[in-house]
Amino acid sequence: MIWGVALVVLALGIFAVRSFTRERISVRSAQVTYQDLVKSSSTNGKVEPMDDFQGHAQVAGQVQELYVSVGKKVKAGQLLLKMDDKYALASLAHANSTLQAASLGASDIEHGGSQDERNTFAANLNQAKLQRQQDASSLAALQQLQKQGAASAGEVAVAQHRVELDDGNIRSIEQHSTQRYGQADRARAEAQLADARAAVVAAQSGYASADIRTPISGTVYYLPVNQYDYVTAGEDLVYVADLTRMRITAYFDEPEIGNLAAGQPVKIIWDSKPGTTWHGHISQAPTTIITYGTRNVGECFITVDDADGVLKPNANVTITVSTAQHLHVLSVPRVVLHFDAGRPYVFRIIRNKLVRTPVEISIVNYNWAEITGGLNEGDLVATTATTNRDLSNGLQVKLVQ
Repeated sequence: MIWGVALVVLALGIFAVRSFTRERISVRSAQVTYQDLVKSSSTNGKVEPMDDFQGHAQVAGQVQELYVSVGKKVKAGQLLLKMDDKYALASLAHANSTLQAASLGASDIEHGGSQDERNTFAANLNQAKLQRQQDASSLAALQQLQKQGAASAGEVAVAQHRVELDDGNIRSIEQHSTQRYGQADRARAEAQLADARAAVVAAQSGYASADIRTPISGTVYYLPVNQYDYVTAGEDLVYVADLTRMRITAYFDEPEIGNLAAGQPVKIIWDSKPGTTWHGHISQAPTTIITYGTRNVGECFITVDDADGVLKPNANVTITVSTAQHLHVLSVPRVVLHFDAGRPYVFRIIRNKLVRTPVEISIVNYNWAEITGGLNEGDLVATTATTNRDLSNGLQVKLVQ
C-alpha cells in the first residue's frame, strides 16, 4: 500500500509538472461586442439615361449647320442641327415619280390597259363589227340567190364561214380588252403601289427631318459630327438626355439574386470620379436568369436618386446593394467562425484554454458575423494562431496583441 500511494503521488507530480511546463500556443483574440451590421452585394453596372433622344440621319447628306455643342443644355423643340435638304428633296422627287408610275400601272391593269391601248381595242372592235355586218349582208344575199337557183351551195358556205370568222375575231378582241391581266398581275401591281407609297412616306419623313430638333429637355452629351461633314443614312448625329434622371443596368450572379428586392439602397462609385459616391435604390429586382457571357445572372435596374449631371451615360460603375441591415447586434469577426457539417462554432478563451462553443448566427458580411446564440457580450474568442498550429478544443494558449 505504501508503494502504491508513492506511485500515485509520483504520477500526480509528473502530471503537475507537465501541466505547468506545457508549451502554450500564441493566439490572437477578439471580444464579442455590439455593433451595426450591413450585408451587401457588389457588381458592375452601366449608366443609362431614362429620358434619351438619339438623332440619326434619315437620308445621306451634308451637315449644313450646327447650333449646339457637347454639354449644352437644350429645351424641348429646340433646333440642334440642320441637314442640307437638297438630297432629301431629290429622294422625295424620286419617290413621288415611282409612286406615279406605280399608280398608272395599277390603273392600267384595273381598266384593261392604257388609254392608247383601250382606244386601239375600241377601233379594232368597231372595224371587226363593221366587217361582220358586211359579211352577214353578203351571206343573206347569197342565200336569196340560192333559193332562185342563181348561187351555189359552195358560195353560201364560203360566205357563212366568213361570218363565223368575224364572230371569232370580235370575241377575241373583246376578251383581250377585258381579260388581259390575271390575278397575279393585279397582286403584283398592288404590291408595287404599296411599296411606292411607303417610299414616299419615308422620303417625306427624311425631308421633314432635315431639321433635327429635340423632343425632350436635357443636355447634349454626344455630338460626333462637325459642320459640312457628309453622313450616310442612319448615322449618329446628336444625343440629348436628362442627366438628372439616370438608371443603372447591373447583372448579379445567380447565388446573390435571392437577396435582392425592390427598394433596397445602393451605393454607386465611378472610377473616373474617385472620392465621389452616388446613391440609389433597386427599382426592379431580377425576374429571371439569363446567360451573360459565361455567367448565369439576373438583370437588375437601379434608379440613381442623386444624379447631378456628373455621372455620364454609358459610364461603367461599381454598385453595392445593402441587402440586410441589423442595428446594435452581438457580433464577432467573421474569421473566428468555424463550421462542422454546416454548423458554426467558435473557440472561446477561458483561463488560457480554448473551449469549442457552438453558436447561432444571422447575417454575415465580408468582415463580421451576427451572433444570435451561444455567446455573451465581452466573451473572448480566438481568431488565429501566430504559427501554423491548428486551433483545437482544450488547447493551452497565450494571448498576443
